[in-house]
Amino acid sequence: MRERISHALGQDADEGTLRDALKEQPTNIDAAIALARALLRRKCPNEALQVLDGVLLAAPSDLRTLNAKAVVLDYEGRHREAQELYGQALAAEPANPMLRNNLKLSLALEGKTETGNANPVPKAHGRNALARPR
Repeated sequence: MRERISHALGQDADEGTLRDALKEQPTNIDAAIALARALLRRKCPNEALQVLDGVLLAAPSDLRTLNAKAVVLDYEGRHREAQELYGQALAAEPANPMLRNNLKLSLALEGKTETGNANPVPKAHGRNALARPR
């Protein structure tokens, strides 16, 4: 029981630290993505979207933040919105395998497939969807 309480308190402290980091530096992408992950673990996707939107206001074309927001939108079942963000990010970096993979996963979740693509999107290998795109 004590371990569970200690673990829960540690998570809250981490979340608080991440929020403080974002208050001090609103474009701290690492903190925003880590906080979004924590919020998704707690099943708070709307809060995760708010955090990511705050960063996107300051850095609207950041690929990692666009990817993270799209992942949260997919989590919410908002696949078309997610696909628009993946497309926006891929326009800036078309060969990015994380973005391409996440787009393919989003299309699959919606029941669609990518067609007419000369370079097939790589299959998922259990990567964390909110990980840094490479």
